[in-house]
Amino acid sequence: MLNIDELKFDEKGLIPAVVVDADSKKVLTVAYMNRESLEISIKEEMTCFWSRSRQELWRKGETSGNRQHIVNIMADCDRDALTVLVRKDGPACHTGTDSCFNDYVFESDTLSPFSLQGLMDVIRGRKIEKKEGSYTTYLFEKGIDKILKKVGEECTEVIIAGKADDKAETIYEISDLVYHVMVLMIEMGISLEDINRELASRHVIDHKVKQEKMTK
Repeated sequence: MLNIDELKFDEKGLIPAVVVDADSKKVLTVAYMNRESLEISIKEEMTCFWSRSRQELWRKGETSGNRQHIVNIMADCDRDALTVLVRKDGPACHTGTDSCFNDYVFESDTLSPFSLQGLMDVIRGRKIEKKEGSYTTYLFEKGIDKILKKVGEECTEVIIAGKADDKAETIYEISDLVYHVMVLMIEMGISLEDINRELASRHVIDHKVKQEKMTK
């Protein structure tokens, strides 16, 4: 475990901190820490930065409530930059978006990886932009009853495929179900982080139950 004294702060006493979502691994923001804010972050296990514009300590979420709970902090090989792995209570950006990084400068047509968060972003875009001819936009325009009906239909298709022991068809139908569930999530303002937190809380409970059984 590194000591803070081993880190290399710049001439202004600052070190860049790249904040990363612990679940999605998405870069949320890049901020700066001085020694005091880093010590506070470690002590409180929540991000605290140094605001270069206001020249003061800045606890993330102290006014918005969108706090960032620290999982770990790692230094690079030169000890002059940090990554801060967090679980967040809300949007990371002051604009209300999940991350401060939203505008592509370049994206490869062949190498861009697929992600559930990326699909969520596309679905959300169809709700906002109302793209003509888009099936996703059609679902949003029809409303919650139509969306719920499709979720129910896809659940049935998954059951039928699974009962038939058809792996390929089950994969196909589960994919349809996941997509329609994600449409429902966007319609209701539910994020992947909300689901991650719920599942994580169940894992903790299950872990405690297992420990109790082992001690009896």
